[in-house]
Amino acid sequence: MEGLFYLTKTPKGKENQPMKVAVVGATGLVGTKMLQVLAERNFPVTEIVPVASERSVGKEVSFKGKNYTVVSMADGIAAKPAVAIFSAGGGTSLEWAPQYAAAGIKVIDNSSAWRMDPTKKLVVPEVNASALTAEDFIIANPNCSTIQMVVALQPLHEKYGIRRVVVSTYQSVTGTGKKAVDQLFNERKGVEGEMAYKYSIDLNVIPQIDVFLDNGYTKEEMKMVLETKKIMQDDSIRVTATTVRIPVIGGHSESVNIEFENEFDVTEVKALLAAAPGVIVQDDLANQIYPMPLWAHEKDEVFVGRIRRDETQDKTLNMWIVSDNLRKGAATNAVQIAEYMLANGLL
Repeated sequence: MEGLFYLTKTPKGKENQPMKVAVVGATGLVGTKMLQVLAERNFPVTEIVPVASERSVGKEVSFKGKNYTVVSMADGIAAKPAVAIFSAGGGTSLEWAPQYAAAGIKVIDNSSAWRMDPTKKLVVPEVNASALTAEDFIIANPNCSTIQMVVALQPLHEKYGIRRVVVSTYQSVTGTGKKAVDQLFNERKGVEGEMAYKYSIDLNVIPQIDVFLDNGYTKEEMKMVLETKKIMQDDSIRVTATTVRIPVIGGHSESVNIEFENEFDVTEVKALLAAAPGVIVQDDLANQIYPMPLWAHEKDEVFVGRIRRDETQDKTLNMWIVSDNLRKGAATNAVQIAEYMLANGLL
């Protein structure tokens, strides 16, 4: 784990390297957050190329106090950025990511289009950035709920060996998009409007995220199962998930039950997590300090608390994981991938 880093500054020796960056889907919730994160983390951008669908072409977006005009997908290629960070949906990515890659542009894609493609890397920098090579032109950004979980699981897997994970999620409406956020606040104000969900979300929880599959699980639940194995490079880890939408906007929360191969000490678990890159332990029961979306909002870290032994089964741990799904669950993770690639000569 020590070889992986949580990059916040321009890599040494790269300060003057020109870095034209395209953000595809720049006008959406995640695209807007990507622009914000690129600025906040001081990624060495010399020019932003905001790309979006035809209906958004001609609009302007702001980056570090300067306005940039949104261009089309084809014009984004013509601008010849070094890297393009995609957050424009799976269909758009399937059509356009290969075209960007063919033009020599590195693509970091936030959709589900490439995640389970065996020829593409699925990357969380704190876990498996070392898998990246100069030959990787389309890199997949994992699902938001998977990202925060594996950041916390990785140091424990290295120490104790994970056999099985049972996870239940409590996911923010921001994971669905602006339409869902609008629905929540319209309902709170008693205003009728467009519905992102079949049911009311305010004062409610919806135990369905994405479509149901033939096995009775949702697509979101199976993403967590399959992506965890791929990122952690261990098909022996058994994962079962229940994903739920709740009426919050600050981030996703997860209740995680982990069965290990080997015995553990709870104090040591807390120390391992506290030392892990990208993790902050909030576990002060005396003062009722534990992770909450309220505190994770607009933060890049993964917050872990309620760390305790499962008293019903040997070698099993319970913990609570919270992270801002638009940042670490999407934009920040994508920018961290770009940071790693730049620092290691892969851009």
